[in-house]
Amino acid sequence: MTCQTHRLFVLFVIMIYFGRFESSLILLQLQDDIDKLKADFNSSHSDVADGGPIFTEKLKNWTERNEKRIILSQIISKYLEMLEKTDKSKPHIRIISEELYSLNKSLSDGSKKLEDLADLSKLQMNDLKIQRKAVNELFSVLQKLEEPSSLKRKRSQSQRRCRC
Repeated sequence: MTCQTHRLFVLFVIMIYFGRFESSLILLQLQDDIDKLKADFNSSHSDVADGGPIFTEKLKNWTERNEKRIILSQIISKYLEMLEKTDKSKPHIRIISEELYSLNKSLSDGSKKLEDLADLSKLQMNDLKIQRKAVNELFSVLQKLEEPSSLKRKRSQSQRRCRC
């Protein structure tokens, strides 16, 4: 499978994953539109396979649904960026763009989470004021790490007790 085909396949999977297509008719229409988009981009060109897939490999590392929303929001943004530079007069491009735009709106929380990660990476940990703040918050941060495991434990204990 070529790289362009991989990208379009990822788009297809994303849309199915988030339940945008309940009807197989819409899914078939989108597949037809993606095939037309492949032709527009000449995705069967030999250089497409160079370097391997660009999106599907990255998705393998993101396993939880909430985690995937973060990476998928960025992938969808890249597709929208790519389609902005195309001929919007073509119906198949307009349809795909509209679906991607709708998906992007539903994934907006993923973009916010990514911004939070970027902000964390920019923190200057050699700044004394930031160090003080970080030390002041350390106990609270460690408590947040504890919460999910203790909640899981409580749920599993209550399930074991109840033999309904």
